[in-house]
Amino acid sequence: MKLLTFIAVLFIVSGCATTPQPLYIYGDYSDSYYAYKKNIGEESTLKLQQSIEQAIEEAGKSHSGRVPPGMYANLGYIYLKGGNPQKAIDSFKKEKSIYPESAHFMDRVIIKVGLAEGE
Repeated sequence: MKLLTFIAVLFIVSGCATTPQPLYIYGDYSDSYYAYKKNIGEESTLKLQQSIEQAIEEAGKSHSGRVPPGMYANLGYIYLKGGNPQKAIDSFKKEKSIYPESAHFMDRVIIKVGLAEGE
């Protein structure tokens, strides 16, 4: 009887000890985005780009393997403003493939970037 009680307590305690894995991997994106919005400039843009790229890399190594919706789109926007339309389009396509609900918007952005690139 004591063994059964001990096993029951052990299961209860071990069930409470597990922590849920986060659904998305943000890295330090939130802090970098806040700093970017607070002081928009070349340095804050570069830090934001680096934090997004780092979050994407961390997400690839994590259990969930996902970044939040819009992160690839934000990275694409940074690439576009930095004069790299091909990397921007690649990021927009990645956003579209991970989050199909953004497909309509991402398709329109990709078309606009493609048209602007051709000019």
